[in-house]
Parts: sequence; C-alpha cells; structure tokens
Amino acid sequence: MDLKSGYPFWTVKNGLLAPFPQLTQDLNVDTVIIGGGITGALIADELSRHGHQVAVLERRDVGWGSSAASTALLQYEIDTHMVHLAEQYGEVNAVMAYRGCAEAIVSLERLAAELGNVAFSRQESLYFASQEADVAALSAELTMRKRFGFDVAWLDKRTIEADYGFSAPGAILSSLAARADPYRMAYHLLENVVRRGSQVFDRTQVEQLTPDGEGVSVVLRNGATLRSQQVVIAAGYESQTWLPEPVAANRSSYAFVTDPLPREVMGKLGHTLVWESARPYLYLRSTQEGRLLIGGEDDDEDIAERRDARVMEKARTLAAKVEALWPDLEINPTFCWGGTFAETDDGLPYFGPHEALGPRVHFAMAYGGNGITYSMIGAQLLRALIEGRDHPLRALFSFQR
Repeated sequence: MDLKSGYPFWTVKNGLLAPFPQLTQDLNVDTVIIGGGITGALIADELSRHGHQVAVLERRDVGWGSSAASTALLQYEIDTHMVHLAEQYGEVNAVMAYRGCAEAIVSLERLAAELGNVAFSRQESLYFASQEADVAALSAELTMRKRFGFDVAWLDKRTIEADYGFSAPGAILSSLAARADPYRMAYHLLENVVRRGSQVFDRTQVEQLTPDGEGVSVVLRNGATLRSQQVVIAAGYESQTWLPEPVAANRSSYAFVTDPLPREVMGKLGHTLVWESARPYLYLRSTQEGRLLIGGEDDDEDIAERRDARVMEKARTLAAKVEALWPDLEINPTFCWGGTFAETDDGLPYFGPHEALGPRVHFAMAYGGNGITYSMIGAQLLRALIEGRDHPLRALFSFQR
C-alpha cells in the first residue's frame, strides 16, 4: 500500500538518513518487530535498552510509511474528551489514559534530549471552540481536567484575539505539549538499537506468521525464516490485515508547510499547537525553521490514487481556513501531502495480543491523533507484557476493553 501522497516535509528535509540491510538469511532473536516507523522504533528502543535482542523488519525504507506523513503534534489531549471517556469507561480509566499521555510527552522529551537533533521542543496547546455551541462542552472538559490536576486555563474571546490574533468564542490552553521531527527521531532510535547489538532490516517483507507453544516462526517473502519468542506488529494501519476483522476505520488526512514566516508575524503561534473542536478538525503548529505546518480536512479515502488527486485541493482549502482566521497571514503551501491513518471509535489505541494469533504476537496499534504519544506508552506497556509484568493501562488499551 502507498501510505502517503505528495511531498511530506520530513522526507524532503531529511532524505534517506541511513541505510539498513535487507534480511536474506535465517535468524533467531528474542523479539521480531514488524514495522520500522516511529512506533516500531520506540518499541525497539525500549526493548533493546533493557537487554532484549530484537530484529526490526520494514518492508519499505525505514520511516518511509505513515511516519513520513505524520505532523507530530505531541499532546496528552486525546481526540475523545476526558468527559466522554469517563462516560464510556469510568472516571478512573479516563484520567489514567490522559495522565499516561502526559507522562509520555515527558518520556519523549528525555529521549529527544538523549538523541539530539530531532527538532523537539516544548509547546503549549490551544484547543478552541469552533462555534458558540461548543463552548459548554469545552468548559465541562476544562472543569474535569482541572479537578484532576492538569495545568489548563480558560481563555475568553477577548484574550484569544489579543494574544493569538484570531477570533473564537473560547478555548482551553494547556501548558503541556510538544513538537518533533518523527522521521529523524525514528532513524536515530533505530541507529541506537543497532549500536546495542540488535538488528534493523529494511526492504524486508513478512509473508507468514506461525505461533506455537515455543515461540513464533516469521517467514519472509524471500524464503528466509526468523524464530523468536515474541512478535510485535507495529505496521500502522496495515497491521489490521493480520486480524480477522478491522478494529479501526482507515482515513486520510492532509497537510502542508508554508514558507518560513518572520517571528513577529508568527507571534505566539511559534510555540503553540492550535486545534479546534469541530470534527474533523483544523490544526497547525510551527516547525523548527519558522514555518507553519497546517493540517486537517480528513476524509474516508484510503485509495492512494484518489488521495493523490485531492492533495492540492485539500491544501488550498486548509490555507483558506487559516487565512479566514488570520487575514494578515500570507499562507503559501510549499510542500503538500496526504497520508492514510486509522481511527478507533473511542480514540484509544490497541496494544497487546489478540486471540486470533495467541499470546506471543502483540499488536501496537497507536491509532488516532495521538499516535506518537500512544507509541511511547505502548513501548513501555509491551515491554511489561513481554517481561510478564502488569501495566496500569493494559486492560484499557487491550482488545478486550
């Protein structure tokens, strides 16, 4: 499957950062990780730094799937409000999910500092009401987050106009958010995995998985076979092909970056992620180079050719929306792209085994708008499962929830 269209900024900016070999011979390892994007990289890093021998298998070049199309808004704020998660799964679980994402941002910050040169920086997050009718829901969300200790504040229309230069009836300002270059981060993580003695292979296609009582046999398209104790499937929305029926809907999102903008023109947008209450939502954030990265206009298309044909039209629509909010901004879509992702009904991910493949095959489905923060949680959760330990989010993020 072609997971992206157009010219994702990260691949244009970075190119192919490092070569990895193709696997052509049999191999025995502790854990096979299928997928060499940011999710697989975070899991491989977590396991390898704690003594596990892993082999990462990527059928394209590393990072060249959905990770290249990610816009990397790192938020603890889940697409589903905490209020709504509490209604569905109880207050304890809802708060635990949000706190897990908040802790994941701090973990990602530590990792980024260790890696260096991954364009990571702390940001704030401004979640604004798209219309007056959305104010009550955002106000209720603010109240619940405050009750459980999240650092949030309410901004009224006057403050939004004065501080951020656009008009909205109200907004939640969160102090904890971040941005990063996910493509470069995946590469650097996998380079460290190799330095620890584990292995990373690209252009390596998995054909068949056969679990048994002793482990899992992984047969490649070229005939080579890997034998491992555990397998983690971290292949983005393509992971669903290993399940008897899908657990998430495939969607496409569209994005572009602008030319660099002067710092005085950017204002507080230079250190604030902005997104709205409408669904699908418009979102934007700055890049390290002083550009704006703008995205949204999600649709149900996941056929590559049709998605390709929509990229420029979607970019023009996004640019018009931003210019309607900020008439003084001159928005020029410089690099435009679309990417396919998966979205669950409740906005939560799936991590762990599925009955279809048994207890030794784990899925890492970091679906939804919080893909990278979910992946950080998933790396720690899956290591706990592989090591026979419990994790507080195991049940909530499982297929049995």
